[in-house]
Amino acid sequence: MNNKKIGDHGEKEVIKLVKCPNCGKELMLLPTNYPLYDVQCTACQFRAQIKTNNSKPKSEVQGAGWEIMNKVLKAGILPPPLIVNFKWKENNKDKQMIYFFPFVPKNHLVNYQLSTTARRANYKMFRYSKLLDLPHEILYKK
Repeated sequence: MNNKKIGDHGEKEVIKLVKCPNCGKELMLLPTNYPLYDVQCTACQFRAQIKTNNSKPKSEVQGAGWEIMNKVLKAGILPPPLIVNFKWKENNKDKQMIYFFPFVPKNHLVNYQLSTTARRANYKMFRYSKLLDLPHEILYKK
């Protein structure tokens, strides 16, 4: 499964498994390619970015394109809240933990550029760094 399919599946899993961290109501997907956010609450103003990782919980998580995030940061807007859907196998059992990071400071976003030989040559991206050092809540555990 490619990264896009993993991400799409992970977003659907999150809205199925967790409720809004703010009000407890249902979450819904935002349209594909909606800037910065992947889900929003059906009842309140909560929105978040979702990332899915096929690994045990870790501090480094792949972000997305840097250009839109950089523009948002330059405008003084906070990075979006982050929900990370970690999935892995342990002793032949499927494990899963969904973490919620309500605030990711900009010094936890590390930008970089893809190589000239990458499929998206020279594309500017970012990754989330030192996430587990940040305040977070576990929304789901299997």
